[in-house]
Amino acid sequence: MKKTAIKWLGVLTVSSLLIGCQSAETKVEENTEVKAQQAVNQPLSESEHKHSDEHGHDHSHAHDEEAEKIYAGYFEDSQVQERTLSDWEGDWQSIYPYLLDGTLDEVFEHKAEHKGDKTFEEYKAYYEVGYKTNTERIVIDGNNVTFYENGKAYTGEYQTDGYEILNYEAGNRGVRYVFKLVEPANNVPQYIQFSDHNISPTKADHYHLYWGDDRESLLNEVTNWPTYFPSDMDGHTIAHEMIAH
Repeated sequence: MKKTAIKWLGVLTVSSLLIGCQSAETKVEENTEVKAQQAVNQPLSESEHKHSDEHGHDHSHAHDEEAEKIYAGYFEDSQVQERTLSDWEGDWQSIYPYLLDGTLDEVFEHKAEHKGDKTFEEYKAYYEVGYKTNTERIVIDGNNVTFYENGKAYTGEYQTDGYEILNYEAGNRGVRYVFKLVEPANNVPQYIQFSDHNISPTKADHYHLYWGDDRESLLNEVTNWPTYFPSDMDGHTIAHEMIAH
């Protein structure tokens, strides 16, 4: 599987096939923000990797040094394994509405207090660009992926198209798992790419998704990485999970 070296390209816009769907498929993903601590991607992604938080969360990966390194984007090529769509199967919601209504403010306050490289306002502005999307819900069932935009559903059947290992300028790395449309379908993208900080088969607990018709351009570091959590989670629970990382 080839490696892709990534350089900052500034703001890059990737067009989506979804009608009116998220226009900013711009700069990346999960862990380029911090070199050894953090996490979307990417990337410059979104969540700091903490052992536990003030809300009492204590994630098993926090006790596993190797898992921590992988989550932060430090791994060997030999550790990367193929994955299937079943790892992302389920009903997923965009967290962008929770940013807009203020539910995620505590996440940005936590970052501002504990990282200190940006103010609360700067963090919120950064993630507002990152999370922005008109695709409020995604349902993955077998090989079918259904995108919901303004209550309308658009479905396509996808098959694996391998993965790409990305090298970020910050020194860490990420893996994009790529799937392509089996047959033409209305208002769905030709390619979708998942990034969830995992590099081997495992059920995702959230993910960043990139989509469009140009496979290669989607691999560039972008500033927009729509992020999805299970639809049965409420906004405050999601916020606490993000703080825990």
